[in-house]
Amino acid sequence: MTEVITEYRNENTKDIDLLSTIDMVRKMNEEDLIVAKVVGDEAANIAAAVDMIAKAFLKGGRLFYFGAGTSGRLGVLDASECPPTFSVDPSMVQGVIAGGKDALLTAVEGAEDNFSDGKRDAKVLTDKDVCVVVSASGNPKYLLGVLEQADEVGAVTIAVTCNSKGQIAQDAGHVICAEVGPEVIAGSSRLKAGTAQKMILNMLSTGAMIKIGKTYENFMIDLKAVNEKLKDRAIRIVSQIAQVTHSEALASLLKCDWEIKTAIIMITNKTDADSARLELKKFGGVLRRLLNSSEKTGGV
Repeated sequence: MTEVITEYRNENTKDIDLLSTIDMVRKMNEEDLIVAKVVGDEAANIAAAVDMIAKAFLKGGRLFYFGAGTSGRLGVLDASECPPTFSVDPSMVQGVIAGGKDALLTAVEGAEDNFSDGKRDAKVLTDKDVCVVVSASGNPKYLLGVLEQADEVGAVTIAVTCNSKGQIAQDAGHVICAEVGPEVIAGSSRLKAGTAQKMILNMLSTGAMIKIGKTYENFMIDLKAVNEKLKDRAIRIVSQIAQVTHSEALASLLKCDWEIKTAIIMITNKTDADSARLELKKFGGVLRRLLNSSEKTGGV
């Protein structure tokens, strides 16, 4: 069996059990500093994946993350954050973990070794979707089953891994490989490898949402204002973009069920909620396009 890079022993941390607590923490932090650099080296591959995902979204496709253990949990986490952050339907970005929901809280023994389960779980895919398989080692049979099924239906496949020699790096159509090196604790890929995967998934989902117009500048204009903190954020966003007072922003938000983009258009175009929604629809819901058009015609 080919030696797996994620199982290598880290020469820099051989004495970690003898260190003082502060030196142990510093040693871990030194290793973590490697992660951002390695992820940055994969910028071009990450950017290409972002464009693939955004293209799929615009054609009605979905993004699926598949993984086992830590990688699976990270995929589920990233997917679960998309609806409240960008007001997308939960079906648009989904995380699937080997072993099912039970595996989110406890280890399900042998789940990552089950090829047929991977193929079965991937039957949700269509030719419009993007299938991202996530694994530090890149060798779970579960993910090989996922990739086989994805290929059969014609879904775009992307591997996120920390091992260029892993099987998913050979089988996926596109590869993002952040080789962070041996872990602080040999084989504990929830550490540097997990951090690298989290950073990459952040970029994939956030980047694709930006590309399809889910932000304006760096404002979260499609958030769901479901609690006091988010309502306060919504007021500040409307106030800053529409250049009005907080009270004016609040008044508009109250008239449109806290829809940030609708409130902004109500103010800038001096119109009601229904008319603002119709205007947004004409521009595919992309606020910047609408505002740019209004500026050209003297509407703002």
